[in-house]
Amino acid sequence: MSKMSFENHIMKQFDEELEEIRTRLMEMGGKVEQQLQNAVRAVSEADSALAELVIKEEKLVDEMEVDIDEACILIIARRQPAASDLRLVMMVTKAVNDLERIGDEAKKIANHAVMLAGESTTSEGYTEVRHMGKSVISMLNNALDAFARFDVDAAMRTLEEDKQIDLDYKTALRELVTYMMEDPRSISRVINILWVVRSLERIGDHAKNLCEQIVFVVKGKDIRHQ
Repeated sequence: MSKMSFENHIMKQFDEELEEIRTRLMEMGGKVEQQLQNAVRAVSEADSALAELVIKEEKLVDEMEVDIDEACILIIARRQPAASDLRLVMMVTKAVNDLERIGDEAKKIANHAVMLAGESTTSEGYTEVRHMGKSVISMLNNALDAFARFDVDAAMRTLEEDKQIDLDYKTALRELVTYMMEDPRSISRVINILWVVRSLERIGDHAKNLCEQIVFVVKGKDIRHQ
């Protein structure tokens, strides 16, 4: 094998390894998105069985994180990537962390869903969960879609969605506090709902991080503090 063909072979292997970690990250993103959807549904429908499933399957998200991190470490050690390739590997390690955190928040939501399912079935507060849940699920889906296509424009549009989620969170807080003041008997239940919307707001922040990382890997530009 000539030196040039050997180098081409090595580069092909490297490209395949990069594509593999990218594919595995998308699989993890799909699993996390499913966890979030199920957690929100478990709250809205008082479905404790679905909530328990989310809690159980959070371990799968953790395992995915460890596997992808190990793959990234191997690539850095064996290939010593530079420039855009290094940015991609760095982006994957950061994105994996954000996805794992989203998985953690989905588990927290599921834990509160279990508690809520055993309490009153009145609908106060669930409107906020459904509304914020729909927005956050959409934002995460858009962020993952932008990553799959390395679409900077889509990432920048998705970034803006976090502003509305933050506003919705503040509105939900005001409304939920009002419920507690008007009906002290609802305090225990509403506190659980408060923790749910807090987790949703945090998930929006992690989806925002994913979008910022897309800009970094494509443009080499850090926009986190702009």
